[in-house]
Amino acid sequence: MTAAPETTAAFAARVGVVAGTTGRPDGSFGLAGSEPAGEVIARWRAFRAARLPAFTAVQRSHQVHGTQVLWHAEVAPGWHEGDDADGHATAQPGLLLTVTIADCVPLFLVDRERRAVALLHAGWRGVAGGVLGSGVRLLSDRGVPAGSLTMHLGVAICGRCYEVGEAVARALLGAAAPAGASRVDLRDVLAGQAARLGIGEVSVAPACTSCEGDRYFSHRASGGAPGRQIAYLGLPLAAP
Repeated sequence: MTAAPETTAAFAARVGVVAGTTGRPDGSFGLAGSEPAGEVIARWRAFRAARLPAFTAVQRSHQVHGTQVLWHAEVAPGWHEGDDADGHATAQPGLLLTVTIADCVPLFLVDRERRAVALLHAGWRGVAGGVLGSGVRLLSDRGVPAGSLTMHLGVAICGRCYEVGEAVARALLGAAAPAGASRVDLRDVLAGQAARLGIGEVSVAPACTSCEGDRYFSHRASGGAPGRQIAYLGLPLAAP
């Protein structure tokens, strides 16, 4: 499957959700670096405040590069920290789902008819392990078939910038992996997985975290620096 180029803002407007990615000018939202935790938490609080009253709750979790996706319902207003997980899904208006990224792919899944959404975090381990399939199965269990989903692959490292060893390439590409080091586009791999899962509509953000280091934090381009941006997705509350 070929993913159509589309900015995340354009995707959000087209499918009627709130979705986006912060950038380097917004500061880092990563809690694992040397920056004082109070400063990072203050940034998170300001992020939430800026999205009131459309969103009264924000959901995040400790990401572990796995395939666990959590379903959220009847979430109270406020700030919510989940157990180890790399994805969230909900049909609850007013709940903003978040993941932190710095080269990994944020996957935005939306069912426009049933008004359900999922936001996944996919590094190479998550891509190889099947985090996309986990998210699709979770939605399917709640009456959202894969064929009704629209998927957007957000801002992430591009294939020109992402060189991996043979073992990683084999985990991602199987028998198609070349010998030795190679360059892999995680978003291309995910688009192929989407086609096999039956997702009919896929778009991809044109931006690269590594190519555009003035706009985004990149783990690879920085040599492992801890800066992180937020990807977010949700169904806003109706205006009063």
